[in-house]
Amino acid sequence: MNRVLVTGAGGYIGTTLVPLLLARGHAVRAVDRFYFGRHRLPDDHRLEIVQEDVRRLEPEHFRDVDAVIDLAAISNDPSGELFQDVTWAVNHVARVRCAELAKAAGVKRYVLPSSCSIYGRQPDGETATETSRTNPLTTYAKANEKAEQGILPLADDRFTAVVLRQATVYGYSPRMRLDLAINGMTFGAWKTGRLPLMRDGTQWRPMVHVRDTAEAQIFMLTAPAGRVNGQIFNVGSDVNTYRIAELGDTVVREVSARKHPVEIEWYGDPDLRSYRVGFAKIEDLGWRATRRAEDGVVEILERLEAGDLDRTSETITLDWYKQLAGWHRIIKQVEMYGGIFDVRA
Repeated sequence: MNRVLVTGAGGYIGTTLVPLLLARGHAVRAVDRFYFGRHRLPDDHRLEIVQEDVRRLEPEHFRDVDAVIDLAAISNDPSGELFQDVTWAVNHVARVRCAELAKAAGVKRYVLPSSCSIYGRQPDGETATETSRTNPLTTYAKANEKAEQGILPLADDRFTAVVLRQATVYGYSPRMRLDLAINGMTFGAWKTGRLPLMRDGTQWRPMVHVRDTAEAQIFMLTAPAGRVNGQIFNVGSDVNTYRIAELGDTVVREVSARKHPVEIEWYGDPDLRSYRVGFAKIEDLGWRATRRAEDGVVEILERLEAGDLDRTSETITLDWYKQLAGWHRIIKQVEMYGGIFDVRA
């Protein structure tokens, strides 16, 4: 039974990934600050919870670890722009250091889930492959690229390092996010009967279900080292590459069938951000995405209808980060002697 260290285990992808690893017989060391709480991970004797900041990892965290999936990151572009220094420290510096510590500890395999946002805007009509020129436009994307550049050179015969550039993720997860495209579109249409979309709807976006990208990360734990070591792989599928108008129609169809008619409201100038990504490289290894946009929409609608999901500050990553920072300032102002009302002698 292999032990896999997962950083960012309490996040959107991590809370989907960890149960899948456990179901496949792996022991898991789950490392996270747990900004969103520990309760979203299952109770299992093979699950070891380590509450730690990835910027403070030490060699002992990697003891008896066979593989690392390094998910921890300040997620999404708005958070990256507001917390730029932290994003560089976590998404770039801490990840490179994590890989270095893992290699020094004798860990056999390291997987870095990165992002297709690294491609930025590509020339019209071109499909970005793993060898295409990158064009990161945001702090989040730039930090991811620097992490890739610092980690891949560590690969050698004893240390297999793999980078996965994920398409935009969607679908239900225990640590739910409604600030992702399909997820947010579904909630808004269900809640209000309206779906605002930026003109003109012809923009392309590659997508991947959260469970599919978690499966791709697990796939890379046992993929032949000779075919993946030091390599970059795009994670997604051609059938999950949609025009925005097509995504809107999918959301409208599913919500209208279950609750009420939904009207698309076009706004703004035409969005020039449009890119397609090729996924042949990972598919040639035998991995395939198995879910489509409508699967994610339906599972989110089911949770909304059951009352298990709603839009709160915790489901909007940037809102939650801002709230935590605000609470911290208030607590620091009033805390004395180790407490608020109770004080230590």
